Amino acid sequence: MKKEHVSETPATQFLHRQGIEFSSHIYAYEAHGGTRVSARELGVDEHCVVKTLVMEDEHGKPLIVLMHGDCKVSTKELARQIARKKIEPCAPEVAQRHSGYLVGGTSPFGTKKAMPVFVERSILDLPQIYINGGKRGFLVCLAPEVLTRVLAATPVDAALRD
Repeated sequence: MKKEHVSETPATQFLHRQGIEFSSHIYAYEAHGGTRVSARELGVDEHCVVKTLVMEDEHGKPLIVLMHGDCKVSTKELARQIARKKIEPCAPEVAQRHSGYLVGGTSPFGTKKAMPVFVERSILDLPQIYINGGKRGFLVCLAPEVLTRVLAATPVDAALRD
């Protein structure tokens, strides 16, 4: 099988600069398909596919939440745990402005703006994770400890099962 070439993205450039080992995985992107599609296309458990969500607090300050593909974020619980009054998802164009990535291709690595990162605690227990590599239809597979080591991600417990 011919390995497809993936052009560098700000995310992969960031990972290379940090000396992080990862593998690249291309799949057929479907608009609004989410992690269900990427998991199916790559033949992996959706629980191991991590979605990158750009949200904002009551002051409009952006933050990133990393969540299992098969779970939703309890914004109320997240706000409580990180001492904010309110957390809500950003509108797609606002998320793009903060991250520099198109929605559906958002990576927590190499974002345009530095934002605090919060990771669902149980993600850190997985042997490996698949997370967006900076464009639609492209995931990278790496060790979850990278999230806390290079992104200083704060563990939270805010998952709601789909």
